[in-house]
Amino acid sequence: MFERFDQKSVISQAFIDLYRPYFKATSYNPKTILLEEGQVAHKVFWIKKGCMRVWMNKEGQEITFQFFLENSLVSSIESFWQGTPSKFTLETIESTEVWEAEKKDIQSLLEESLTQPIYRDLFIDVIFQRTFDYVNHSLSFVQSTPEERYLKLRETRPELIQRIPQHYLASYIGISKVHLSRIKSKLMRL
Repeated sequence: MFERFDQKSVISQAFIDLYRPYFKATSYNPKTILLEEGQVAHKVFWIKKGCMRVWMNKEGQEITFQFFLENSLVSSIESFWQGTPSKFTLETIESTEVWEAEKKDIQSLLEESLTQPIYRDLFIDVIFQRTFDYVNHSLSFVQSTPEERYLKLRETRPELIQRIPQHYLASYIGISKVHLSRIKSKLMRL
């Protein structure tokens, strides 16, 4: 479990060793909903193998706003932590193997960990990184054209271009699948 999680960090490794006994291995088929928009998150998932996406329903249309691959910790953090309804759906894209933990099993350990500055800082780093990712993605819709968003994605996350179905990528960069095909065709001619 957590095989490649920042092996250089002694802090991270100690944290992982602390939590390891609370996670169980589970496998999910593609297109499995692990958390539905409006439900309260009671689980956290560590992706061992596979891919997930986070999406929301906007007037009957699925809007994808995040992808998670191997070695990612995934949940609706706000829902998980505060016990509020999730604002999004969490779904597997391909066959996915995870380590998962129930909130009830790790709640006291989480609370205890947050009293220790070294672990609290690790949590804060993870939350800030996720927040920065969301802010940058949101700003790209103001600052960049769809073609620029696609090029940035291709440059910074080429693994997504290779693994994620085109209609999810199109949704993620805010365009139709047809528009994405046009952009890709144009770029191939250059």
